[in-house]
Amino acid sequence: MALSIPYLLTIITFLPLLGAAVVMFAPGDGTKKWLALATTLVTFVVSLLLWTNWQQGEAGMQFVEDAVWFAPLGIRYTLGVDGISLFLVLLTTFLTPIAVYFSILYVDKRIGPYMALMLLLETAMIGVFLALDLVLFFVFFEASLIPMYFLIGEWGGQKRIYAAVKFFLYTFAGSALMVVAILIVYFSAGTFDIVALQSTPMPVAVQTWAFLAFSLAFAVKTPLFPFHTWLPDAHVQAPTAGSIILAGVLLKMGAYGFLRLAMPIFPQAAQQFGPLLATLAIVGILYGALVALMQKDLKALVAYSSVAHLGYVMLGVIAMNAQGVSGSVLQMVNHGLSTGALFLMVGLLYERRHTRMLDDFGGLWASVPVYTGLFLVVAMSSAGLPGLNGFVGEFTIMLGAYNYMPIFAVLAAAGVILAAWYLLTAFRKMAQGEITNPANDKHHLKDLNFKELVMVVPLVILFFVIGLFPNLFFDKINPSVEAMLETRTVLLQQGTAAQMPSLELAENVVTEAK
Repeated sequence: MALSIPYLLTIITFLPLLGAAVVMFAPGDGTKKWLALATTLVTFVVSLLLWTNWQQGEAGMQFVEDAVWFAPLGIRYTLGVDGISLFLVLLTTFLTPIAVYFSILYVDKRIGPYMALMLLLETAMIGVFLALDLVLFFVFFEASLIPMYFLIGEWGGQKRIYAAVKFFLYTFAGSALMVVAILIVYFSAGTFDIVALQSTPMPVAVQTWAFLAFSLAFAVKTPLFPFHTWLPDAHVQAPTAGSIILAGVLLKMGAYGFLRLAMPIFPQAAQQFGPLLATLAIVGILYGALVALMQKDLKALVAYSSVAHLGYVMLGVIAMNAQGVSGSVLQMVNHGLSTGALFLMVGLLYERRHTRMLDDFGGLWASVPVYTGLFLVVAMSSAGLPGLNGFVGEFTIMLGAYNYMPIFAVLAAAGVILAAWYLLTAFRKMAQGEITNPANDKHHLKDLNFKELVMVVPLVILFFVIGLFPNLFFDKINPSVEAMLETRTVLLQQGTAAQMPSLELAENVVTEAK
């Protein structure tokens, strides 16, 4: 067992919520800003205790907290973390201070509510990755919707109301489907315990309907093609910090839901619908990349790249083998870092030029060399250049996809080529060539300062750490993934055995008829 630290997960989860309450009543915008930043930094430092006190090689849940919440229905307040959720929690606590710090520098409207919403959002996201009760999971999942809706609707771009409403309606519809799925599971299995459900056999009909309901909910959140249409609008209109969190963490909640709930709890249904979902993932990879190639707005390009990259994550999850699933877990982290960094770089450029149109730039390498060099590293991380984080995740996923169905791996490899194409095309338009617009010369355009480098450099360092030392992460991910797959295999075997008498009866009837 891991070192016992009382209520560690509760502290990590609800410390931002406490900070949000303090921020709302604090005097002065400056105080509100720095209290919010301090809260996120303390949360990050406390979350590192999960890493330092991790029981290496342990496959099950660690740091578990369990208490009765609503006894008549068996609903419990249960939190736990394993190798699958560990790095998603750390990703959340790492990216949130960066988003808040960016907001300190560039947001000056209604600071109190803004910072409170950011902190509330952090609590909801952490809760999703730690919840081990279906109802508790739903509460946190739903709670993440509200703050992001207001962040987009109040602090977003010109079409922010349209984007916020579209985001809300799509994700709320997904939440309604999740309620249906939770009810189906409860009336079949009699429990909301996620860990117990992963080893509880259920009838095929129940599995089918519950899997479809969960899958539609999570497909909207991921987003899986063709449920992605809300994402580009939300990203383009969201404030920069909102885009960092939306791309970095919120999108992972859907893929995590597939991995934690839909695939292991309903193995037979997942096996039945797996090829369909894998096909949608491949379509998303290719479609997202091709549409990104056509974009003139840099932020829209990064948004469509997320559709493509999340397709890789889903492909690994659907493969349901050790390589695919472990690669997907790591790639969720990689995408959060890389795409979060891309939105950060776009935001830093927008604050200087107040435009995101690629045609408005050119020659930035000569005028802002530090910014341009870091942007290139970030772009190559997203494209999957060997030595950087993106390569490890995508390569491992494609290994898993090949073992699942070779044609999917081949098509996924084509998506890697397309990613390099649209990212290098964007970089060429921005950074290379002659400076034709005076606004882009070094006398008008300032390079990154120390305050901005503080946000970008830690992300770049992590690109190289993950890319060069992936076993630091896989050593913690793999035991939990292997245990989950073994339990799923047992459930599949039990389901097959349960169907055998019916099959034998049918064969006897046919024989007698002949």
